[in-house]
Amino acid sequence: MSRVHDMGGRFGDGAIQPEPQGIPQLGDWQARALALTLASGSLGKWNIDVSRHARECLSPKDYARFSYFEKWIAGLADLLVQTGVLTLEDLQGRDGDAPHPLAYKVLKPEAVSGVLAKGGPADRPCDVLVQFAPGDVVKTRHPGGNAMVSGGHTRLPAYAIGARGQIVQLHGTHVLPDSNAHGLGESPEPIYAVAFAASELWVNPEHPGDEVVLDLWQSYLEPA
Repeated sequence: MSRVHDMGGRFGDGAIQPEPQGIPQLGDWQARALALTLASGSLGKWNIDVSRHARECLSPKDYARFSYFEKWIAGLADLLVQTGVLTLEDLQGRDGDAPHPLAYKVLKPEAVSGVLAKGGPADRPCDVLVQFAPGDVVKTRHPGGNAMVSGGHTRLPAYAIGARGQIVQLHGTHVLPDSNAHGLGESPEPIYAVAFAASELWVNPEHPGDEVVLDLWQSYLEPA
């Protein structure tokens, strides 16, 4: 199944038009969207992989027409209802004035900088043996997609499925998004930086000498 958000190397979407003035500054509503998303995440009802998958699950029509932060807000609204934090009536402003049961978890303004500085490290110890070393030639699995959940979240982009590359670096062992996004546990495994020639990824690359380096989990890879 084609995933609407997996746009890399896809034909028909038109040329990328960079912002003439560089990265635009966030307006008031975009800043609020970012703040709401981070504050809601602090409730502990989902993890970053679940939130990414929620945005991927937006309808193709909405995904195509929404801006970046509109996707964030739409995915957040879905998550809040799916996890029982809010109801549709709450989102429509038809809730009562009683304190929310999760009000005690509110992220106080004075705590924000500390929370952001701490981040959300995804490195974990694991018992999975490291299979590859820098210099090894590998290929990504084919078919691609999530091997655990049909149509589920994965960090293996469609344009790299079945491609040959070379291991550049072992990053350690990290939470596997394919599992973590679906409540199946963190399932940490080794993750590698893998270099792919542009000519390996695309039939007619504009610059054949270019290369793309992707961070890929071990279960995405096999010996070439």
